[in-house]
Amino acid sequence: MSLKKNKTVIIVEAGVNHNGKINIAKKLIDIASKAGADYVKFQTYDVDSLILKNTKTAEYQKKNLGNNISQYKMLKKYQLSESNQINLKRYAKKKKIGFLSTAFDLKSLYFLKKLNLDFIKIPSGEITNYPLLKEISYLKKKILLSTGMATLNEIKSALKVLKKKKSDLVILHCSSDYPADLKNLNLAFLRKLKMLGYDVGYSDHSESVITPSIAVALGCKVIEKHFTLSKKLKGPDHKASLEPNELKDMIKLIKQTESMIGSEKKFITPSEQKTKMLTRKSIVAYTSIKKGEIFTQKNLTTKRPGNGISPFLIKKILGKKCPINYVKNQQIKKY
Repeated sequence: MSLKKNKTVIIVEAGVNHNGKINIAKKLIDIASKAGADYVKFQTYDVDSLILKNTKTAEYQKKNLGNNISQYKMLKKYQLSESNQINLKRYAKKKKIGFLSTAFDLKSLYFLKKLNLDFIKIPSGEITNYPLLKEISYLKKKILLSTGMATLNEIKSALKVLKKKKSDLVILHCSSDYPADLKNLNLAFLRKLKMLGYDVGYSDHSESVITPSIAVALGCKVIEKHFTLSKKLKGPDHKASLEPNELKDMIKLIKQTESMIGSEKKFITPSEQKTKMLTRKSIVAYTSIKKGEIFTQKNLTTKRPGNGISPFLIKKILGKKCPINYVKNQQIKKY
């Protein structure tokens, strides 16, 4: 899918909210399709290529899981097999929604390359992974670069490695908290990102359905948002995800925002055209004016409707001799 003016690419992130179960993953695809998203996205990783076995879970993961297992054990549970992902891609096509996944390691990247996806998504945690970025730079694919936890210099360094044309990469602003506190979203940074010359997007981890619409109004071309069957499910990302009805509301708000943004060209609507004549004013006689009298500010005024001579032309009339007789409140037609 190409990026079009006033058309936001909406990616809804299933991530690992399938809890390692293919039937839940398919339900998430159903929800994403019905909600009107452009893509449903999962996560592709080989746990042995991704992480050392004794790596601790993040604080939000401990809180959301309610236990203190290692990242290795947690992610092993949620790892989708290659055959399952191929199955999900076919299912998404059947449901008329695009399929995407994020590669977290080289092995996963090579697999996703075979799936021929529309975008390669680089997650925030991999923005300093030079070997992965370098390999992605060789691919003739559009890139989504997520920038949570990254400094501006780290973002610039990643862009230098990727060496992508400006039409082939979108920088996603992101706050890598799950959920992200509204006061930490820093959406104004999108203006700074735009100065790098690429299209920008927003990967939202807040619990708000409004935030993505604000990002669209600030110029984002891509929106990414986590969703789930239920926030009550046990798992690292469910609490920072939208439930089905919230997802529908979010997409509806984005489409309304697109409609409100409209065009940079100023135009007058048909209904405005009708109102225009009724609410604008014309030059009229403030008093009776006899033929031969001089038009002055004392004998002229302006009143509705606006179907006569515009008040903008009053300077052309002042000081001239009146060519005909006018009665009070009569529109000036000749001067």
